[in-house]
Amino acid sequence: MTLESLRNDIDALDDQLLTLLNQRMELVRKVGELKRTTNAVIYRPEREKQILDRLHKQNNGLLNQSAIEAIFLEIFAVSRNLELPERVAYLGPEGSFTHQAAESRFGAMSAYTALPTIRSVFESVETGRARFGVVPIENNQEGVVSEAIDLLLEKDLSIAAEAQIPVHFTFATQTEDLSQITHIYSKDIAFRQCSKFLNDTFDGLKAELVPVESTSKAAKLAGQQPYTAAICSTIAAKLFDVPVLFDNIEDSDLNRTRFLILAKNFVNQPSGHDKTTLIAKLPNTESPGVLAEFLQEFNTRHINLTKIESRPLREGATFRYWFLLECEGHASDPDLQDILNHHTADVKLLGSYVRVA
Repeated sequence: MTLESLRNDIDALDDQLLTLLNQRMELVRKVGELKRTTNAVIYRPEREKQILDRLHKQNNGLLNQSAIEAIFLEIFAVSRNLELPERVAYLGPEGSFTHQAAESRFGAMSAYTALPTIRSVFESVETGRARFGVVPIENNQEGVVSEAIDLLLEKDLSIAAEAQIPVHFTFATQTEDLSQITHIYSKDIAFRQCSKFLNDTFDGLKAELVPVESTSKAAKLAGQQPYTAAICSTIAAKLFDVPVLFDNIEDSDLNRTRFLILAKNFVNQPSGHDKTTLIAKLPNTESPGVLAEFLQEFNTRHINLTKIESRPLREGATFRYWFLLECEGHASDPDLQDILNHHTADVKLLGSYVRVA
């Protein structure tokens, strides 16, 4: 067996893959035609999960679960664009971690709009300028994104899905000799999260740390100016064509950010591995036991609450609160449906969607 023969075998398999992918896309086109006649939604996270679970169970090759997911999520994204191109808005700028999260769900070929604020993403989906919106909701090191949570109460949107990505920083520069670097650009929080790398790598060197408004801006500057560098995301370095000198330079490899995918009037079918998000505006929360009694209803029905976040109600001069709750299960589950029916005036369903991890 020679290298040339192995390459010929790979070429033959690639030819087969191309043929099979085109056959799949032809079926997708027919599905799209049927969906258009019924005005059905193109993005179906629960259906994608079913496919990924089935493939993972039957897999006995070298591809691991993450690799299978990465390959097929891109295939799903290309398929959706054949069915019906749908615009996705996200908290910009280009090359941000929210951009990365959006691409992890909708693929590199989708039509994207980078927007300057979380509110503008909500409003873009609310007005129909975008079919979906992607916003950060929490980071496991820094906590929740209050603006995103407050807008879930203010706006009448649904949660279609969630995405969770590890926050990895790269050191990107056009300069190979570190001693020649005069300025390192990044967002202030990125400097803090990469402090060990900076101390170990630039101890005794005279590079100045320059905070900028985003890691994307840092990558852009490093691509334009000689003898500079950026601490940024991989997608930002790629976007502005800045070579990556070091990868995964963050102090902790446990840093994760969670994102919500927003839509209007979006309903997922049960997948068997779901999460439900609710807003509770309970009456007389200043009275003893009101919140405890409400939470006890979940405990009695063996529904696992995974998150509860209190936010000021901002109505009147008193200190009153509303609550964002997340629990395991789908809103159509009988026990959870019972709670929703019992609190029709107090509880708003934001969505049930496939639970990540």
